Amino acid sequence: MTASPDSAPLERSALLESFRWRKFPVLDDGFVALVDCMGDDGSVVQAARVSYGAGTRKVSDDRQLIRYLLRHAHTTPFEMAELKFVVRVPMDCWRQWIRHRTASVNEYSTRYSLAIDAMQATGDDEWRTQAASNRQGSDEPLATDAGHRHSEAERDLQQQARKVYEDRLAAGIAREQARKDLPLSTYTEAYWKIDLHNLLHFLALRMDSHAQLEIRRYAETIGREIVAPLFPLVWEAFLDYRMEAVRLTRLDREVIRRLAARGQVPATEADFLVVQDPTWQGLERCRERDECLAKLRDLGLVG
Repeated sequence: MTASPDSAPLERSALLESFRWRKFPVLDDGFVALVDCMGDDGSVVQAARVSYGAGTRKVSDDRQLIRYLLRHAHTTPFEMAELKFVVRVPMDCWRQWIRHRTASVNEYSTRYSLAIDAMQATGDDEWRTQAASNRQGSDEPLATDAGHRHSEAERDLQQQARKVYEDRLAAGIAREQARKDLPLSTYTEAYWKIDLHNLLHFLALRMDSHAQLEIRRYAETIGREIVAPLFPLVWEAFLDYRMEAVRLTRLDREVIRRLAARGQVPATEADFLVVQDPTWQGLERCRERDECLAKLRDLGLVG
């Protein structure tokens, strides 16, 4: 049976309504929920065709146009759609989140209201060691028996901090001062409104494997659970051209050319080091060289 011309907007409206205020759980007591959404895949196409003219539809369907725009970084049409969320997130994670200054934010105020009585707890098997090669990242999990001791200490600290906070309030101390010793694991809530272009940029950074695990969980939930079903064509292109793409620099390309010219593809790591960029030679540590080698391994050009 042929669908009615009006069925797509109705289906979209029903889908949107099913998402409003629905809390998607993250971590142990956090969540993200969609409050409102203005626009869809068609909004991106409509904005682009204002520039291209009405005749564009004959030579490029919506999917191809969206893919072209994202592939070539024509970002303005993606700014025509906006999403508003409410999130509950630990304060230390929120500090990273709020660095993305391209959104409108209104955060829960502990000057006016009591601090949320919830703190992120770390399971025995969730403690991670410091990465040796990345000063801001983590590495392998700590042994569970050692983690249990840290989890117990965390619980004691959080309970004591909450008790001190509540004792201060009971003594009549102002909320704005009583809160100052609450740990960064305390949850906060905020409204977060952002256009689709800047949201995709946020997701590209925070869904990356190098992002901190906790904020990565929030980004993955927003992206996969909310953005993907509401903007399926944009999401498909985003995965193809941002998340699952490989960016080759001029230096990367020159290394590949030199390997190919020597007939050494696939090559060994020793072969790679012979043809590495001259500016990398002699450096004991070189992140750019390491990244190039990782790309070539991913492409099967270096074994």
